[in-house]
Amino acid sequence: MSDALNRVEEAARERGLAVEFRERPAAKSLPEAAELLGIPPAGIVKTLVVKRADDSYLFALVPGDRAISWPKLRAVVGVNRLKLPDPDAALAATGYERGTIVPIGSTSDWPIYADERIVGERIAMGAGAHGYSLFVDADALIAAYGATVADISQPAEER
Repeated sequence: MSDALNRVEEAARERGLAVEFRERPAAKSLPEAAELLGIPPAGIVKTLVVKRADDSYLFALVPGDRAISWPKLRAVVGVNRLKLPDPDAALAATGYERGTIVPIGSTSDWPIYADERIVGERIAMGAGAHGYSLFVDADALIAAYGATVADISQPAEER
């Protein structure tokens, strides 16, 4: 197992989270990854690292068939400006490359904002390394990290 997968597994264990890693072929898109895993796109939760104006970050967990609603997320966080960082900044903030980012085992414990639509679901998400997905109970993840649950997304086509 890669160092990143080991880091995720150790961090999950420390928080009492049961996670399952599933190896899968590389996917060119989220819908393709969902098909490879045999789940709907909404079953994959995107972990987006978001930069605040003060150069701190947060994680936004959004179902794969939806997009961040910037106005909703800004309102919940209580700030006027948020943006997605460039890939190098995302790697520096989390220790993970884009496409593999997961809050579990991140090099910094940034606050987590989870879209309300993932509550009660078993979700797939990045596993810290390319070619793997991680499955976890969303409620257990939310509880383990004290995540804020709110409506922070919109249908993907409304971009």
